Amino acid sequence: MVDKHVLPGESKTAVVTGATRGIGRAIATALLERGYRVVATGRDSAMLSDLSSSGDDRVLPLSLDLADESQTATFVEELPEAWRQIDVLINNAGHDVGGRQLFHEGSAQEWDDIIEINVKALMRMTRAVMPGMVARGQGHVINMGSVSGLYTYAGGTAYNASKFAVRAFTEALRKDYATTDIRVTEILPGMVKTNFAQSRLHGEQEAASEFYDGFLSHLEPEDIANGVLYALEQPPHVNISQMVIEPTRVGRK
Repeated sequence: MVDKHVLPGESKTAVVTGATRGIGRAIATALLERGYRVVATGRDSAMLSDLSSSGDDRVLPLSLDLADESQTATFVEELPEAWRQIDVLINNAGHDVGGRQLFHEGSAQEWDDIIEINVKALMRMTRAVMPGMVARGQGHVINMGSVSGLYTYAGGTAYNASKFAVRAFTEALRKDYATTDIRVTEILPGMVKTNFAQSRLHGEQEAASEFYDGFLSHLEPEDIANGVLYALEQPPHVNISQMVIEPTRVGRK
């Protein structure tokens, strides 16, 4: 008989990148509610500390600059020993500063920064965690893609390119480990109202609000977190390869 008091994530450790706010924050919170121990990473140490402000010892806030290759390379070995067995990796951190403009209007550095975080950092984090999963013969990698990896739009050249790359990487990664019990999932959200638009627009709050107000509807970060939980909580023989999550009403006003 299954003990109904045992939470799905009991005794499991998950890493969530970009956990300071928005979707990452919602995912980290949902995992804690399911009993997971969570390594919550991001660049804003104050925001990360808020996750463990209640004294919950199941949260390990960790300041991590994903653009720093040396930090990701030693990520696992620098964790406290009790936290090094990572069962779940959720590559959630994303970047689109300077996005929503014509290609020639953005700088080469802005485009490079988008690829650096959305693609290269995601691959580096996966590389850091994967050897442990392979050694144990199990694990779950969840990559946060986007519907921008399914179709393009004007003003999204670098971001589209990055999310198409995430989709290709995720599909190939799944095939690499298809004969094992390692599961690989891509979540592709549609329009989600977070601080992402404000970051994209260089901190302009009014412009970010107008951006979201221009759409018929939008998702909340918790909607994406629920999708992550659904993928994680399937029986071990079931892999949710790809999940597209969009608002019911799609389009501009």
